[in-house]
Amino acid sequence: MRALLVPGAGGQAWDWHRLVPLLDDAVAVQLPAEDDTAGLAAYADAVVAAAGVDPGPVVVVGHSMGGLSAPLVCDRLDVHRLVLLNAMIPAPGESGAQWWSGSGHSEVDIGEFDEVEHFYHDLPPDVRAQALARPEPGQSETPFTEPWPLDAWPDVPTQVLAGAEDRLFPVPFQRRLARERLGLGVTVVPGGHMAALSRPEELAAVLRG
Repeated sequence: MRALLVPGAGGQAWDWHRLVPLLDDAVAVQLPAEDDTAGLAAYADAVVAAAGVDPGPVVVVGHSMGGLSAPLVCDRLDVHRLVLLNAMIPAPGESGAQWWSGSGHSEVDIGEFDEVEHFYHDLPPDVRAQALARPEPGQSETPFTEPWPLDAWPDVPTQVLAGAEDRLFPVPFQRRLARERLGLGVTVVPGGHMAALSRPEELAAVLRG
């Protein structure tokens, strides 16, 4: 079954490059993150296009900001399972910009934000060096300004994965958010916010299961 891997802010398919070879059939989606004309509908279009022609049943994995766009393809593809990895879980009508306060994340003490400490602290040194050497990805504010367009969460099996060492979205926060917004528990997986880069083998095992 094909896995569609939807990245977070910055929209880089590269964020999945260590995970893709460990899955039988996986496609890392590149989102139009730098395009100020592209909103959530364009992000969903990119996911559907990446699926290819007649992909059959798929698993859609949304990481971080990918939690806003991954659910939007459930009425366009045969989604067998929707997986949220350290993801934003939106409420109907809530914009991405409103999510930080609406979700209660603004009340979570994560310290002063630092890219390395919050995103790359647990990456192997060589992978961290690669990540920091890459041009900083751009991210348009456009998809953050739009109200999340669905009236309710899609009626598909949903799994919430929380990185045990996530410093941006700590596990207790993710547990509460998943419970309040989806009525679901979370599966804690090894790694931090960028678990697909830091612990791809363990993440692949969970996705295959």
